[in-house]
Amino acid sequence: MKFSPFYVAPLSLLLLVSGANAQQAQQYGPDPALPEPQRGLLPDMTVPEPAEWGDQTPTVPDGYTITAIATDLQIPRQTLVLPNGDILVAEGSGGNAPKLKPKDFIAGYIKSQGTTSVESGNRLTLLRDENGDGNYEQSVFAEDLNAPYGLALVDNNLYVANQDAVVRFDYEEGQTEASGPPEELTKLPAEINHHWTKAMTASADGEFLYVGIGSNSNITERGMAAEVNRAEVWEIDAETGLHRPYATGLRNPTALTIQPDTDQLWAVVNERDELGPDLVPDYLTTVQEGGFYGWPYSYWGQHVDPRVRPQNPGKVESAISPDYGLGSHVAPLGLAFSIPEMGDEFAEGVFIGEHGSWNRNDPVGYKVVFVPFSNGEPDGEPIDFVTGFLTDDSRTRGRPVGVTIDPDGALIIADDLTNAVWRVTYDGND
Repeated sequence: MKFSPFYVAPLSLLLLVSGANAQQAQQYGPDPALPEPQRGLLPDMTVPEPAEWGDQTPTVPDGYTITAIATDLQIPRQTLVLPNGDILVAEGSGGNAPKLKPKDFIAGYIKSQGTTSVESGNRLTLLRDENGDGNYEQSVFAEDLNAPYGLALVDNNLYVANQDAVVRFDYEEGQTEASGPPEELTKLPAEINHHWTKAMTASADGEFLYVGIGSNSNITERGMAAEVNRAEVWEIDAETGLHRPYATGLRNPTALTIQPDTDQLWAVVNERDELGPDLVPDYLTTVQEGGFYGWPYSYWGQHVDPRVRPQNPGKVESAISPDYGLGSHVAPLGLAFSIPEMGDEFAEGVFIGEHGSWNRNDPVGYKVVFVPFSNGEPDGEPIDFVTGFLTDDSRTRGRPVGVTIDPDGALIIADDLTNAVWRVTYDGND
């Protein structure tokens, strides 16, 4: 297995101006502890130094096996398992937000040290296990896309959420490459694109697409005009492209999925930064039609963010508290409901890919966790399912993004630092 080596020097010493704060335990569950906000000249900023895997692989629980089924990709972000077992991988990176303040230049430089040096693929890659032996061949399915991220298949329509539009390909089962260029279904907000990723899933009946559109700032630094149609989940008619805001006030909804049996829409959301190492918890939540989730005026329900001007008490009063806290700054980017084939312990719940923190001195995230459910709701603490991306000396070998379950009960993980796709299988399955 070959992975590209690259090294950078740690940069956290540049940020001592902000001071070191005592770290609280991470906040999990429906009622996380929320400390007092902490603000300084610069926020705590640390990105782990990248490291090679060598002959190692990520760590999974006993009874499970992990394998890299694709390597040398060009920034894999989200995946889609097709009806015949093929896997589509969206590859790319976007965004064009200009820096506003000196701290933005510092933060941007530091965050860049924890990302791959590979150029954006702007493509879809197809992975196929031709004979079922676990070895996947990879080929390019479609090129010349614009930072593709969200993927959905409805009948013979393959939808791709680029950073600026949802586009549609014709698809026939078994197809190995697109038959032609895609048709644009609807444009998406793309000016500035501070948060460029456009998460997507289809409703259970295939009538609608749901697309997550992140904010254009951390906390309205560019003004409210830049936030029109941002920090929302759109509902898009899959046939016509007509759309409306389905839910608002979600700062950066980075992954969406439909819960089996209930058809309920769920999301993971990256919350705001620069209020200290333990604010604000990123979260997992149901997405309620017409619901408002606080951004920018408040967080976790009615906790007012004093930085926002003008304030809006009416909006704060209407803000919905999320269902389940994941901990501050873990950066969830992947979400998938499990199936019984994943084994008894992990049969009911969701897997979440945590890309990892930058806005704290002690790194968090950099793993895939499992949140157990009972009676259709989160119930219990998250369980580490795939770890080892973060080393004991706080370097990082990989950064999980999208997660998907295939029909055999294997977990598919996109890793945009290793530029690989991992597959975790339950040894109890044939």
